[in-house]
Amino acid sequence: MNGSIRVTQLGKAYRRYPHHRARLLEWLLPKGKPRHQLIWVLKDISFNVAPGQALGIIGINGAGKSTLLKLITGTAAPTVGSVSISGRVAAMLELGMGFHPDFTGRQNCFMAGQLLGLGVEEIATLMPQIEAFAEIGEYIDQPVRVYSSGMQMRLAFSVATARRPDVLIVDEALSVGDAYFQHKSFERIREFRALGTTLLIVSHDKGAIQSVCDRAILLDRGRVSKEGTPEEIMDLYNAMLAEREGESVRQQTLDNGKVQTISGTGQATVHAIALLNERDEPAEVHGVGTAVTLRITVDVHADLPELTLGYRIKDRLGQNIFGTNTFHKLKPLTGLRAGQRLTVRCRFPLNLGPGSYSVATALHSNDNHLGDNYEWRDLALVFEVMNLKHSYFEGSTWLDPLIDIDAEASI
Repeated sequence: MNGSIRVTQLGKAYRRYPHHRARLLEWLLPKGKPRHQLIWVLKDISFNVAPGQALGIIGINGAGKSTLLKLITGTAAPTVGSVSISGRVAAMLELGMGFHPDFTGRQNCFMAGQLLGLGVEEIATLMPQIEAFAEIGEYIDQPVRVYSSGMQMRLAFSVATARRPDVLIVDEALSVGDAYFQHKSFERIREFRALGTTLLIVSHDKGAIQSVCDRAILLDRGRVSKEGTPEEIMDLYNAMLAEREGESVRQQTLDNGKVQTISGTGQATVHAIALLNERDEPAEVHGVGTAVTLRITVDVHADLPELTLGYRIKDRLGQNIFGTNTFHKLKPLTGLRAGQRLTVRCRFPLNLGPGSYSVATALHSNDNHLGDNYEWRDLALVFEVMNLKHSYFEGSTWLDPLIDIDAEASI
């Protein structure tokens, strides 16, 4: 069976009473006037996730992400609206999935598995697989209270995904633990996706959202602020993180159909950008490994004691390939005056694999744009890389090896 999710006009509100007496009076006089104020934490949330699709949910802390997942999975009741889910659901909302601290990991596996709809005999059959994937060794027969948070996450994820669900819902729980198990978990998620599992995931991990999801939703103050491709939503999310008083965040659709995000105070802006080939000419197509120059022209609109210019190269999915800036390269730009125009040239070999890439630019103070953000511009430049003269290789990076082979005599 293929799973799907339909959320319609979903909302959640809590009652706020001015004092305990008002709560008592409302309870004693149910037909009287309301003595509370409704505080909406979610309102007018609607979206569909078709069978086999993956949707990412993004938002700052307090945006309502965890509340939304609780409403979708039925662990909390909505004030208005409805949720419809088809297929068998496995949800990872909280660390431990309700594990009892005094029971062993093995005992908790049987309890958690039954909550997911598995039978006792089926869980017993799956236990070797669960133990092997969790990799917690002899701790499987120790009380869960002695587990670290990472061990609890390993076991909870192993149980939840022991049988491929029709719908998999994952909160930030996977951010707990070591990098090895995070990679292992997302590899299993990708396998499930390839087999048709519908995925709903909440994460601040840009790479995870962009590599796994088809679409993404940005939640802001309990409402859907934007829905679109993972790349454009993550760009907008990053811009909102840097938003300060006096800054602006705007999006515009480019000729190629992609949505560009620009944020900042505007005290300095990129006037022009080009990727130059070996003949020092602007070009949109470059060969693997060729020498290129990224030329960026900056206009200064206000007196600035310091300015950092940074750039970031992304692949077609919006995942970061490389980034640096003048601060980290010890090339400070100081004492700038309004009306100045700067031209910065960055030279490097284009050791990228064939494909489409984009360049994001950043103008700010200090080492990153979370301080004084003058301008952050995603999709400032788009270019293609083609393999024109090298032997065939795979991947996004050109790492040409020198291969030595020692052939020993037969023994």
